[in-house]
Amino acid sequence: MQYMSQSFRIKDPEIKDLFLDIAAEELGHMEMVAQTINMLNGHEADAEKVPAGEIQTHVLLGLNPGLINASGYSWTGDYVSVTGDLCADLLSNIASEQRAKVVYEYLYRQIDDKKVKETIDFLLNREEAHNALFREAFNKVQRSGSNRDFGTTKAARMYFSLSEPSPGDNRFADKDVTPPAFQ
Repeated sequence: MQYMSQSFRIKDPEIKDLFLDIAAEELGHMEMVAQTINMLNGHEADAEKVPAGEIQTHVLLGLNPGLINASGYSWTGDYVSVTGDLCADLLSNIASEQRAKVVYEYLYRQIDDKKVKETIDFLLNREEAHNALFREAFNKVQRSGSNRDFGTTKAARMYFSLSEPSPGDNRFADKDVTPPAFQ
C-alpha cells in the first residue's frame, strides 16, 4: 500500500512504474506468506489441535492469516508512510525493505523446515532486489525535492564532534556533510 500510495504523485514515468511494479510484487509476497501459513496450519479448524494462544487464527479468522502485527494489532493505514517528496519516500522505502530483510533473516535462523526456509530465502532476496532498485532511483533524484541544496552556508553542513573522548580517526569530524549516494 505504501509504494502504490506514494506512486500517485510521482511525475517521472520510470520511477512511477518502479513503485507500482514493486507494489504489485509485494502483494504477491503477501500471498506467498499466506499460503505458507495455510500449509503449516493445515486446512481443518480443529480447536483441539491448536496450541494455547493460537485459537483466534483457527476459529475467528477461519484459518486465514490475520492482517495484524506481531503484537496482535490490526493493520491500518497508519503503517503507510507517504510524504509527497520523492527523496523522502525513497529513503523510507529503502528503510522498509531493509527492515523486511531483518525480519526474514530472524525467521530464517529460527525455522528448521526446508521448504519454509526456501520461501523465506526467496523473499529475502527479492527484498534486497527492491532495496537496490530504490537506491538506484534515489541516485537518479537525490539532488531534488527536500534533498536539494538550499544554498546553506558551509557552517550549516559541518559536523561537530561534541563527545569526549572523540575517536582520533573520526572520519566525520571537520568535514562538510554531503547528501548520501547509494552505489
